[in-house]
Amino acid sequence: MDAEQSSPESKIEARAAAAEAAEIRRRWLTLGEILAVVAVVISALTLWLNWAERSDTTAQKTAESSQAARQAATLTLSAQSTAKGDRLTLRPASSDQQVQGQTIRFPAALGLDPVETTGEPRIEAGWFESALKKMRNRAGLPDDSRGDERLPVIVTTTFLADGAQHEDVALYDIGYTIKGKMFSGHVLDLRGLSLVKHVKAASAAAELSARAARLLPATKD
Repeated sequence: MDAEQSSPESKIEARAAAAEAAEIRRRWLTLGEILAVVAVVISALTLWLNWAERSDTTAQKTAESSQAARQAATLTLSAQSTAKGDRLTLRPASSDQQVQGQTIRFPAALGLDPVETTGEPRIEAGWFESALKKMRNRAGLPDDSRGDERLPVIVTTTFLADGAQHEDVALYDIGYTIKGKMFSGHVLDLRGLSLVKHVKAASAAAELSARAARLLPATKD
């Protein structure tokens, strides 16, 4: 038999080997495609995770910045009374805030105009002492007060925080005592300042009137 000629069995075996080789190539091609798809999915997932992490970080920083801004714009005043009790020195509870000016408004029953300060936040007894004594006298109150009594006021404060200017309007109670003396008259002693609540400028007068109606005695006119 000629070497170039082959038996039918040989041809069948050759075709089977060729088919098997082709199937193996197809399997490797399919596996390669799968690996390529997996690589694309992993890459996309990595990009998404990085984006999500950056978004979360940005959102967290934004929230922290907003919270810090709100805290900076929220003012709470503390007060220190002088030894004579004739003055309250005011200062922000936060050292990052600097008071530029204030307006103190008193209840209408005292018949007083607002008092303005600049650069030296304070409340002086002399601003309202005489009017308060007259009001107490008209109400028939005793010469000596019992414990700390309260006088509501509206304090509007312009202050700086983080280089920005803010305005705070709040209802406070001035704590005081009053004692009568035979020859020198009554003495007013300022004790401190207590925050009632922050209010809107438009509703400040109404808030002060409502507070005064609860705390101040009705006069006997």
